[in-house]
Amino acid sequence: MPRTASTPSARIGHSVSTWVVSVGMVASLASLSGCATSEKDEFSSMAVDKLYAEAKADMASGGWDRAVRALERLEGRAAGTLLAQQASLDLAYSRYKAGERPEAIAALDRFIRLNPSSAALDYAYYLKGLVNFNDSLGFIYKILNQDVAERDQQASRDAYQSFKILVDQFPNSRYAPDARVRMDYIANALAEYELRVARYYFRRGAYLAAANRAQQAIREFERAPAAADALRIMVASYDQLGLHQLRDDAQRVLDINFNKGQAAAPSSNRPWWKLW
Repeated sequence: MPRTASTPSARIGHSVSTWVVSVGMVASLASLSGCATSEKDEFSSMAVDKLYAEAKADMASGGWDRAVRALERLEGRAAGTLLAQQASLDLAYSRYKAGERPEAIAALDRFIRLNPSSAALDYAYYLKGLVNFNDSLGFIYKILNQDVAERDQQASRDAYQSFKILVDQFPNSRYAPDARVRMDYIANALAEYELRVARYYFRRGAYLAAANRAQQAIREFERAPAAADALRIMVASYDQLGLHQLRDDAQRVLDINFNKGQAAAPSSNRPWWKLW
């Protein structure tokens, strides 16, 4: 059967129907978008002081996600003011409490970069150290009770570095005393980690690797309680390798700096947390 051509009115009617449907879809999408926007922009009509009060109230009640949204809005609207600086720090803290560690660190790095002369710079370094310190506690707790495994120590080292900058650049800061205590804690934990790795290698007969890890512990954390045990591992490892000169040198350092017989043998699990 030959194809029948559509009449102009039919084609126009089809076009109008399509246009009506399209308009309806656009209206529906706009309505949905408007709802989402109003939910997202609940702070858009607030004055900055009211916005900050809302954010602080959410922080006080543990509403970290809502606090983050309010502080993000405030940070932009109060740009260039001291209130914006405070909002940036509160935003970093709220992200940290909301479990958003990478975002919190990024916010603090941005604050440090953009506000090098801020009166709150010491707090920014302290908070950055604190975020990484708490993230590294899982690593620290694990080394107390588990056998050696390769674990990421970067959070611990990053925390140590932030606290060190704080202590070096702002020795009189109100946060410096706590930062020093945390630095000691991290240093002892990292030294114990290196010591356990050295023991791991020693037990498996990898004496050169054991000596190198023990030496690394001493080089980086010479005042940590683990230093005496690290020297003992070096002595025992060099003896097994037949490196008598290195063995005697390590023994001499051990004799000078530590009382004989007080530190544990290479396989010991003496608690490292008795720090002071």
